[in-house]
Amino acid sequence: MGERIERLLQRHKARLGRTAALDVADQVAIRLEDLAFSYTNQPFIANFNLEIAAGKITSLVGPNGCGKSTLLKLISGLTIPSAGHVFVHETPCLSMGNKERARHLALLPQGPRPPMMSVEALVAYGRYPYQRGLRTRLNAEDEHHVAEAIALAGVERFRKHDVRLLSGGERQRAFIAMILAQDTEIIILDEPTTYLDVSACHEIMELIRELNQAAGKTILMVNHDIDLALRYSDRMAVMVEGKLLHTGSVDEVLASGAIEEAFKVEVARFPDTERLAYTLFPL
Repeated sequence: MGERIERLLQRHKARLGRTAALDVADQVAIRLEDLAFSYTNQPFIANFNLEIAAGKITSLVGPNGCGKSTLLKLISGLTIPSAGHVFVHETPCLSMGNKERARHLALLPQGPRPPMMSVEALVAYGRYPYQRGLRTRLNAEDEHHVAEAIALAGVERFRKHDVRLLSGGERQRAFIAMILAQDTEIIILDEPTTYLDVSACHEIMELIRELNQAAGKTILMVNHDIDLALRYSDRMAVMVEGKLLHTGSVDEVLASGAIEEAFKVEVARFPDTERLAYTLFPL
C-alpha cells in the first residue's frame, strides 16, 4: 500500500473513531434471526441464523441459485423477509428509514450497469444518505468525503473520465469509491470480482483487505471464486439450497468439509513462504 493511501486510511479510521476506540473482536455487526423468504409458496430461504463479526471480512459462498444474492438483499432491506429478523448492530433493519439504513451499511450489487457520467459524479452519489430535504448540491463535508473516497479507491487519475470507458477493474474501483463516500461501518459486496481478469481480481481483493485492516470496515461479500474467498477472508459462511451449512473461520470451514459437500469438490492447499493458494478438484 502506498504511503499516501495508508495515511488517508489512518486519517479515515481516526475520524470515524468507531473501531479505533473499541475492541470489535467480540462485536456482531449483523445478526440474522430465523430469517425466511419465499418467491412463491415454496420457501427459498428458511430458518436462517447467522452472525457477521464486526471488523472482519466474511465471505458467503455456495452453489449458484442457493440464495446468496437474495440474502444480501434481505440484509440490506431491499427485500422484505416472510419471517424472522435482520439486526444491524442490534437495531432491527426494517425499523430504519432508507437513508438511516444507508448510513450504516452500503451495498454494491453484482455487475452494476455503468452510468453515463464521470467517475467523480458517480462517487458523489454515495453522499445521498446525508442530503436533507430537497438539497442535492454537495456541501464542503460531502466534497471532502468524495475526494477522500476517490483517493482511497485509487481512481484519482480517472475522476473526470466517463465511467463507461473504463476497464473492468477501473470501473469496479469507481463503484467501490462510491460506497466509500457513503461512509458506512459495513460494506456489502455481491461478487465484486465478476467479469474481471485474474490481475484485476487480486487488485480488487487487495483493496478490500486494505479497507478492512486499515479503516476497520466490516466486509460481507458473496464470492463465486472459492480460492479468492479462502485467501482474503477472515470468516466464511457456506450456503446450500437456502440453508446455512457451516460458518466459522476459514480454517474451521475447511476442516468441516462444508466446501466439499456444497460444491462436490476437493480443496487442495498450496502454501509457499508467505502466501496460501487453493485449487479445487471435482470429486
